[in-house]
Amino acid sequence: MYVGRKLVSGLVLFITVTLVTFVLVFSNGEQSVRNNLGELATDEQVARRVAQLNLDQPVLTQYVKWLGDLLTGSLGESFNSGEEVVTLLGSRVTVTLSIIFLALLFTSLLSVSIGVLSAVKGGWIDRALQFIAGSAVALPSFLVAIALMFLFAIALPVFPATGYMPFSVSPEGWAASLVLPVSALVIHMVASSAQQFRGAMVDTLKQDYIRTLRSRGLSERAVVLRHALRNAAAPGLTILSVQTIGLVGGAVVIEQVFALSGVGQFTITSSLAGDLPSVMGVVVFGTLLVLVVNIVADVLNAWINPKVRLS
Repeated sequence: MYVGRKLVSGLVLFITVTLVTFVLVFSNGEQSVRNNLGELATDEQVARRVAQLNLDQPVLTQYVKWLGDLLTGSLGESFNSGEEVVTLLGSRVTVTLSIIFLALLFTSLLSVSIGVLSAVKGGWIDRALQFIAGSAVALPSFLVAIALMFLFAIALPVFPATGYMPFSVSPEGWAASLVLPVSALVIHMVASSAQQFRGAMVDTLKQDYIRTLRSRGLSERAVVLRHALRNAAAPGLTILSVQTIGLVGGAVVIEQVFALSGVGQFTITSSLAGDLPSVMGVVVFGTLLVLVVNIVADVLNAWINPKVRLS
């Protein structure tokens, strides 16, 4: 029942986001066609192209048709190349998903480890980690990316500065091509999420039931990992799901810095060229990604904390 409600709310949100975006993007379809054809295009050529693309129909009618095509697995054809948008996106999604999910994985592991260590140890370790985290929050990911590129690709040529190696070609090359982009995103994300885990752990360790568990002779390791961490995980999961939205935008910038042919680079070229179906394809990808991550976070939160399911 809980998962079903989350799926229904996700579907409603998906339709709302795509509808609003579609109206904003396609309401000025004629101008986009004119930009796409170039300044030398005549009014007759523009009108013929508009009719060919069905952009002369009411925008809501266009959306219903687009949504129907989406249910069959089609995102339309690119205005520029005439290829299926699904095909164009498919060759780039792997790059972006590799960056995003690796960044989420390492952010989760490091945030929990740093937050727990800081809360449990306290003292100078806590102050040092707090200082490092506070400093990292203030650093934009693109500046971190440039610094990492200079240090580990130019000064010390350990990793490639640009480009992406598919996993099927070389697993080692794939990992090496993603170390710097993923690190640039992780450094910024860990700084804020680790503080959330640390704060939640500090509050949890002050609870009465923690003192009761300790008085019964449970080891500190069992108290922290089996009981306190489970109750403190909810705020951390929430901040990680929120950060996913920023992670999608951050991936766009990182792909430009490291010259990765992912969805971010595709978004910029499609927007500049007025390729409306491709822009909508990117919106669908980003919206689905954020919804999936948030639903997974909510389900994990409900599994960890039964009170969420009851509410």
